[in-house]
Amino acid sequence: MDRGTVGGTAKALRAGPLAGTRIIELAGVGPGPMCAMLLADLGATVLRIERKSPVEVGIRRPLKYDLLLRSRKSIALDLKDPAAVEVALQLISKADALIEGFRPGVTERLGLGPDACLQRNPRLIYGRMTGWGQTGPLAQTAGHDIGYIALTGVLNAIGRRNAPPTIPLNLVGDYAGGSLFLALGIVAALHETHKSGSGQVIDAAMVDGTACLATTFFGMHAAGMLNPRRGTNISDSGSHFYDVYQCADDKWISVGPLEARFYAQLLTGLKLDPATLGPQADPKMWEMAKPVLAARFRTRSRDQWASIFANTDACVVPVLDWDEAPQHPHMRERGTFVEIDGVIQPGPAPRFSRTPSSMPTPPEPISPANTDEALAPWASEAQVMGWRAAGTLE
Repeated sequence: MDRGTVGGTAKALRAGPLAGTRIIELAGVGPGPMCAMLLADLGATVLRIERKSPVEVGIRRPLKYDLLLRSRKSIALDLKDPAAVEVALQLISKADALIEGFRPGVTERLGLGPDACLQRNPRLIYGRMTGWGQTGPLAQTAGHDIGYIALTGVLNAIGRRNAPPTIPLNLVGDYAGGSLFLALGIVAALHETHKSGSGQVIDAAMVDGTACLATTFFGMHAAGMLNPRRGTNISDSGSHFYDVYQCADDKWISVGPLEARFYAQLLTGLKLDPATLGPQADPKMWEMAKPVLAARFRTRSRDQWASIFANTDACVVPVLDWDEAPQHPHMRERGTFVEIDGVIQPGPAPRFSRTPSSMPTPPEPISPANTDEALAPWASEAQVMGWRAAGTLE
């Protein structure tokens, strides 16, 4: 692929706009690791502190395929041991930011809460990732993405008419409402710290981020422009011109020409008379128009329709699967996907003209040699030897 490949033991130096930034990640699952990966992809040196006896959380998979752990080093500490907590605090004293994703109060009980860490490092950005937030009636309650997007009203709005809400993987709550908002918060706080010289604590709650993502729709709802029934609005599968259709080969094609001039190109490609479908913007005509488009798309295969609409502004795009997406000519040309240690995966985003990011490096197991390499930017050889001699490090 055009952005290149990296072998399994590549030791490239990190590059990117965050090069030189140091971040400690207290190991968790989902949105915390995603945030750490995003910052590492942008050049930050991220050290992940794993538990010596990992707790079974999340969906387990072989390390090679746990892609959220790419581009950073890991060590293992028993954070119930005061000596290990002291090691962690010494590392945190050299960090610009910290990421943790425990329930509120857990790091305080470990001796690694914001007060303890900021006392050691007054410039530290202490990033806290939770589903419900640090405060509120649900703050101490377990949860997952589906619950966070349910409580914000977002899940109720996603899906087809007269059907249950559709679960959008865990992209909306965990990663968009969580990881991206914490990453943005950390970068913003780092910028502010350069001016003030002081650190601060970030309370990144997935319910807050998810609600923020839905700002447009809350505005439309308040204006009376959004039908409360899902699957009846212009961009939630309610309209015939913003939907997916099954083709002759049972594969799917997506259609999204919201603008009249693009909609005209859709009907031209389908060889449909606009007069037979009624005004595009009239919701009363949508139910009649849908079966007309569905029948027409059933006459050709997905790729035939993709070819017909290629190089047009009809906004017709094939629905690709996990194997097909990296092979699409546009994705290949841009190098959107890269191959790392034999695993195809998305490359770093966004792109920078002057400080491009490094290629990702694969997740690495924790071992004495890897631990030494992980700690090299953070501690002297004598410190590491002392920690190992005391049994704090393996």
